[in-house]
Amino acid sequence: MEQWNWLIATHALAAGYVLVLGPVNIFRRKRDRAHRIIGYSWIAVMYYVCISSFWIRDGGGFTWLHGLSAFTLLSVTLGLVSAIRHRIESHRGNMIGAYLGTVTAFAFAVLVPGRRIPQLLSQEPATLAFAAALVLASSAALVLTARSLARKVPATLPAGAP
Repeated sequence: MEQWNWLIATHALAAGYVLVLGPVNIFRRKRDRAHRIIGYSWIAVMYYVCISSFWIRDGGGFTWLHGLSAFTLLSVTLGLVSAIRHRIESHRGNMIGAYLGTVTAFAFAVLVPGRRIPQLLSQEPATLAFAAALVLASSAALVLTARSLARKVPATLPAGAP
């Protein structure tokens, strides 16, 4: 199997977080503090996935996936700016579009036999299972922590307290 290096491994793990956390925010009903915590985490990881992809080049050249990374960087940035400006429909469209682009790239990475993930599945399934469990467990921890932080209400002092 072709060698995994730290860049490819962290890129793949980060992409896993993007895939798991995306639907959490897309399908949550509340747009509260937890949504923002999960969203900012998702954006940071998405930036890492996109930027790191430019240093991953099979055969030395860029592919359509690198173009997708550039487009996704733009889409995520526009989505973030839209959220800050309270343009919710634009925010939603950009973020869902960026997520769907990631799903497309993931499908390509998994379904094309010569890529690293199918090779890892056939040659070292326990490693792939461990990585998937790590992504799921840490994503769940982030979501539960964000929900807990969103529920906390600042304590107010009683009237007349110093």
